[in-house]
Amino acid sequence: MSAHMNLTLKVWRQKNDKQKGQFVTYQANNIADDMSFLEMLDIVNEELTRKGEDPIYFDHDCREGICGMCSLVINGRPHGPKQGTTTCQLHMRSFHDGQTIVIEPWRAAAFPVLKDLAVDRTAFDRIQQAGGYVNVNTGGVPDANAILIPKRIADEAFESATCIGCGACVAACKNASAMLFVSAKVSQFALLPQGQTERYERAQAMVDQMDAEGFGNCTNTGACEAECPVGIKLTNIARLNREYLTAKLFREEDIHN
Repeated sequence: MSAHMNLTLKVWRQKNDKQKGQFVTYQANNIADDMSFLEMLDIVNEELTRKGEDPIYFDHDCREGICGMCSLVINGRPHGPKQGTTTCQLHMRSFHDGQTIVIEPWRAAAFPVLKDLAVDRTAFDRIQQAGGYVNVNTGGVPDANAILIPKRIADEAFESATCIGCGACVAACKNASAMLFVSAKVSQFALLPQGQTERYERAQAMVDQMDAEGFGNCTNTGACEAECPVGIKLTNIARLNREYLTAKLFREEDIHN
Protein backbone atom coordinates (compact mmCIF):
# COMPACT_ATOMS: atom_id res chain seq x y z
CA MET A 1 0.00 0.00 0.00
CA SER A 2 1.44 3.37 -1.00
CA ALA A 3 2.14 6.10 1.55
CA HIS A 4 0.92 9.67 1.09
CA MET A 5 2.61 12.96 1.81
CA ASN A 6 2.02 16.69 1.87
CA LEU A 7 4.61 18.86 0.18
CA THR A 8 5.46 22.52 -0.29
CA LEU A 9 6.50 23.45 -3.83
CA LYS A 10 8.46 26.56 -4.73
CA VAL A 11 8.00 26.81 -8.48
CA TRP A 12 9.61 29.25 -10.90
CA ARG A 13 6.90 31.17 -12.80
CA GLN A 14 7.86 33.33 -15.78
CA LYS A 15 5.63 34.43 -18.68
CA ASN A 16 8.43 34.52 -21.28
CA ASP A 17 12.11 35.31 -21.77
CA LYS A 18 11.41 39.06 -21.85
CA GLN A 19 9.76 39.30 -18.41
CA LYS A 20 11.26 38.68 -15.00
CA GLY A 21 10.24 35.54 -13.19
CA GLN A 22 9.81 34.65 -9.54
CA PHE A 23 9.22 31.70 -7.25
CA VAL A 24 5.61 31.02 -6.29
CA THR A 25 4.70 28.68 -3.42
CA TYR A 26 2.08 25.94 -3.82
CA GLN A 27 0.89 23.09 -1.64
CA ALA A 28 0.78 19.56 -3.01
CA ASN A 29 -1.34 17.48 -0.65
CA ASN A 30 -2.14 13.79 -0.39
CA ILE A 31 0.56 12.82 -2.91
CA ALA A 32 1.13 9.06 -3.22
CA ASP A 33 4.76 7.99 -3.07
CA ASP A 34 4.36 5.75 -6.12
CA MET A 35 3.44 8.71 -8.35
CA SER A 36 6.01 10.06 -10.77
CA PHE A 37 7.21 13.64 -10.32
CA LEU A 38 5.29 14.75 -13.42
CA GLU A 39 2.09 13.06 -12.18
CA MET A 40 2.47 15.11 -9.01
CA LEU A 41 2.71 18.29 -11.10
CA ASP A 42 -0.36 17.17 -13.07
CA ILE A 43 -2.35 16.99 -9.81
CA VAL A 44 -1.16 20.46 -8.77
CA ASN A 45 -2.16 21.80 -12.19
CA GLU A 46 -5.61 20.23 -11.97
CA GLU A 47 -6.15 22.04 -8.68
CA LEU A 48 -4.91 25.34 -10.14
CA THR A 49 -7.23 24.92 -13.12
CA ARG A 50 -10.21 24.29 -10.83
CA LYS A 51 -9.38 27.54 -9.04
CA GLY A 52 -9.24 29.40 -12.37
CA GLU A 53 -5.47 29.99 -12.04
CA ASP A 54 -2.83 29.56 -14.75
CA PRO A 55 -1.37 26.03 -14.54
CA ILE A 56 2.38 25.49 -14.30
CA TYR A 57 3.88 25.13 -17.77
CA PHE A 58 6.46 22.35 -18.16
CA ASP A 59 7.77 20.18 -21.00
CA HIS A 60 7.00 16.48 -21.34
CA ASP A 61 6.36 13.92 -24.05
CA CYS A 62 7.18 10.22 -23.78
CA ARG A 63 7.37 10.06 -19.95
CA GLU A 64 9.60 7.01 -20.41
CA GLY A 65 13.06 8.59 -20.13
CA ILE A 66 13.59 8.54 -23.89
CA CYS A 67 12.89 11.99 -25.33
CA GLY A 68 14.64 14.29 -22.83
CA MET A 69 11.78 16.81 -22.74
CA CYS A 70 11.18 16.64 -18.96
CA SER A 71 13.93 19.15 -18.18
CA LEU A 72 13.57 20.41 -14.59
CA VAL A 73 16.07 21.44 -11.93
CA ILE A 74 14.77 19.94 -8.69
CA ASN A 75 16.30 21.11 -5.41
CA GLY A 76 19.33 22.35 -7.31
CA ARG A 77 19.95 19.22 -9.39
CA PRO A 78 19.00 18.64 -13.04
CA HIS A 79 16.37 15.87 -13.16
CA GLY A 80 16.34 15.64 -9.36
CA PRO A 81 18.17 13.71 -6.62
CA LYS A 82 18.62 10.30 -8.27
CA GLN A 83 21.49 9.52 -10.64
CA GLY A 84 20.76 8.01 -14.04
CA THR A 85 17.14 9.14 -13.86
CA THR A 86 15.15 11.63 -15.91
CA THR A 87 12.49 13.79 -14.25
CA CYS A 88 9.67 11.66 -15.66
CA GLN A 89 11.28 8.52 -14.17
CA LEU A 90 11.66 10.15 -10.75
CA HIS A 91 9.10 8.93 -8.21
CA MET A 92 7.78 10.74 -5.17
CA ARG A 93 9.22 8.08 -2.85
CA SER A 94 12.50 9.97 -3.34
CA PHE A 95 11.00 12.74 -1.15
CA HIS A 96 9.43 12.77 2.31
CA ASP A 97 6.33 14.14 3.98
CA GLY A 98 6.56 17.85 4.76
CA GLN A 99 9.50 18.46 2.45
CA THR A 100 9.93 21.67 0.46
CA ILE A 101 10.79 21.08 -3.21
CA VAL A 102 12.26 23.88 -5.33
CA ILE A 103 11.55 23.49 -9.06
CA GLU A 104 13.33 25.58 -11.70
CA PRO A 105 13.97 25.55 -15.45
CA TRP A 106 17.40 24.99 -17.04
CA ARG A 107 19.49 28.09 -16.36
CA ALA A 108 21.49 28.99 -19.50
CA ALA A 109 21.53 32.00 -21.82
CA ALA A 110 21.40 29.63 -24.80
CA PHE A 111 18.19 28.09 -23.39
CA PRO A 112 15.81 31.07 -23.08
CA VAL A 113 12.68 30.50 -21.01
CA LEU A 114 9.54 29.94 -23.08
CA LYS A 115 7.26 29.92 -20.07
CA ASP A 116 7.65 28.88 -16.43
CA LEU A 117 9.71 25.65 -16.45
CA ALA A 118 9.98 25.16 -20.23
CA VAL A 119 12.99 26.43 -22.16
CA ASP A 120 13.83 26.75 -25.85
CA ARG A 121 16.44 24.08 -26.66
CA THR A 122 16.45 24.50 -30.43
CA ALA A 123 20.11 25.54 -30.09
CA PHE A 124 20.82 21.80 -29.79
CA ASP A 125 18.95 21.18 -33.05
CA ARG A 126 21.02 23.79 -34.87
CA ILE A 127 24.26 22.25 -33.57
CA GLN A 128 23.21 18.84 -34.87
CA GLN A 129 22.18 20.30 -38.21
CA ALA A 130 25.64 21.86 -38.55
CA GLY A 131 27.34 18.47 -38.71
CA GLY A 132 25.13 15.57 -37.64
CA TYR A 133 24.95 13.81 -40.99
CA VAL A 134 27.01 11.49 -43.19
CA ASN A 135 27.75 11.41 -46.91
CA VAL A 136 28.38 7.92 -48.25
CA ASN A 137 28.56 6.92 -51.91
CA THR A 138 27.08 3.46 -51.56
CA GLY A 139 26.50 2.56 -55.19
CA GLY A 140 24.28 -0.45 -54.88
CA VAL A 141 23.12 -0.54 -51.29
CA PRO A 142 25.09 -3.24 -49.43
CA ASP A 143 23.77 -5.49 -46.73
CA ALA A 144 23.81 -3.82 -43.30
CA ASN A 145 26.25 -6.43 -41.99
CA ALA A 146 28.72 -6.01 -44.86
CA ILE A 147 30.83 -3.45 -42.98
CA LEU A 148 32.50 -5.19 -40.07
CA ILE A 149 32.95 -3.04 -36.97
CA PRO A 150 34.83 -4.26 -33.87
CA LYS A 151 32.48 -4.76 -30.93
CA ARG A 152 34.40 -2.33 -28.70
CA ILE A 153 34.03 0.44 -31.30
CA ALA A 154 30.38 -0.38 -31.94
CA ASP A 155 29.66 -0.33 -28.20
CA GLU A 156 31.42 3.04 -27.75
CA ALA A 157 29.51 4.56 -30.66
CA PHE A 158 26.23 3.22 -29.32
CA GLU A 159 26.92 4.56 -25.82
CA SER A 160 27.57 8.01 -27.29
CA ALA A 161 24.42 7.79 -29.41
CA THR A 162 22.29 7.19 -26.31
CA CYS A 163 22.47 10.93 -25.52
CA ILE A 164 18.84 12.13 -25.41
CA GLY A 165 19.69 15.82 -25.84
CA CYS A 166 17.89 16.88 -22.67
CA GLY A 167 20.41 19.59 -21.75
CA ALA A 168 21.08 18.43 -18.17
CA CYS A 169 24.81 18.75 -18.89
CA VAL A 170 24.33 22.45 -19.70
CA ALA A 171 22.15 23.01 -16.62
CA ALA A 172 24.71 21.30 -14.37
CA CYS A 173 27.73 23.16 -15.74
CA LYS A 174 28.81 26.36 -13.96
CA ASN A 175 29.71 27.74 -17.40
CA ALA A 176 26.58 26.41 -19.17
CA SER A 177 28.83 24.45 -21.53
CA ALA A 178 27.35 22.11 -24.13
CA MET A 179 30.57 20.15 -24.65
CA LEU A 180 29.23 16.83 -23.34
CA PHE A 181 26.25 16.96 -25.71
CA VAL A 182 28.32 18.04 -28.72
CA SER A 183 31.06 15.51 -28.01
CA ALA A 184 28.53 12.68 -27.81
CA LYS A 185 27.03 13.64 -31.17
CA VAL A 186 30.48 13.96 -32.76
CA SER A 187 31.69 10.67 -31.24
CA GLN A 188 28.83 8.55 -32.51
CA PHE A 189 29.90 9.40 -36.08
CA ALA A 190 33.68 9.72 -35.61
CA LEU A 191 33.96 6.16 -34.30
CA LEU A 192 32.16 4.51 -37.24
CA PRO A 193 33.45 4.03 -40.81
CA GLN A 194 30.27 5.59 -42.24
CA GLY A 195 31.11 8.92 -40.62
CA GLN A 196 34.64 9.39 -41.92
CA THR A 197 33.97 11.47 -45.05
CA GLU A 198 33.30 14.71 -43.16
CA ARG A 199 34.84 13.64 -39.84
CA TYR A 200 36.94 16.72 -39.13
CA GLU A 201 34.68 19.15 -40.94
CA ARG A 202 31.86 17.92 -38.68
CA ALA A 203 33.79 18.59 -35.47
CA GLN A 204 34.70 22.12 -36.51
CA ALA A 205 31.20 22.96 -37.77
CA MET A 206 29.45 21.71 -34.64
CA VAL A 207 31.88 23.41 -32.25
CA ASP A 208 31.58 26.67 -34.21
CA GLN A 209 27.78 26.45 -34.01
CA MET A 210 27.97 25.67 -30.29
CA ASP A 211 30.02 28.84 -29.74
CA ALA A 212 27.66 30.88 -31.91
CA GLU A 213 24.70 29.76 -29.78
CA GLY A 214 26.30 31.27 -26.68
CA PHE A 215 27.18 28.19 -24.64
CA GLY A 216 30.07 28.57 -22.20
CA ASN A 217 33.49 26.94 -22.17
CA CYS A 218 34.30 23.57 -20.63
CA THR A 219 36.56 23.55 -17.55
CA ASN A 220 36.30 19.80 -16.90
CA THR A 221 34.61 19.93 -13.51
CA GLY A 222 32.71 16.72 -14.37
CA ALA A 223 29.30 18.00 -13.24
CA CYS A 224 27.90 17.21 -16.69
CA GLU A 225 28.77 13.52 -16.49
CA ALA A 226 27.54 13.31 -12.89
CA GLU A 227 24.09 14.69 -13.79
CA CYS A 228 23.63 13.08 -17.23
CA PRO A 229 20.59 10.78 -16.94
CA VAL A 230 22.00 8.29 -19.48
CA GLY A 231 25.63 8.33 -18.30
CA ILE A 232 27.44 9.98 -21.22
CA LYS A 233 31.17 9.92 -20.37
CA LEU A 234 33.72 12.75 -20.19
CA THR A 235 35.96 10.72 -22.51
CA ASN A 236 33.74 11.97 -25.33
CA ILE A 237 34.95 15.52 -24.63
CA ALA A 238 38.56 14.37 -24.95
CA ARG A 239 37.69 12.82 -28.31
CA LEU A 240 35.95 16.00 -29.47
CA ASN A 241 39.03 18.05 -28.56
CA ARG A 242 41.24 15.71 -30.62
CA GLU A 243 38.83 15.84 -33.55
CA TYR A 244 38.65 19.64 -33.41
CA LEU A 245 42.42 20.16 -33.13
CA THR A 246 43.03 17.77 -36.03
CA ALA A 247 40.46 19.67 -38.10
CA LYS A 248 42.30 22.94 -37.38
CA LEU A 249 45.63 21.38 -38.43
CA PHE A 250 44.12 20.07 -41.68
CA ARG A 251 42.67 23.49 -42.43
CA GLU A 252 46.04 25.20 -41.83
CA GLU A 253 47.76 22.68 -44.12
CA ASP A 254 45.20 23.39 -46.84
CA ILE A 255 45.78 27.14 -46.49
CA HIS A 256 49.58 26.78 -46.68
CA ASN A 257 49.42 24.36 -49.60
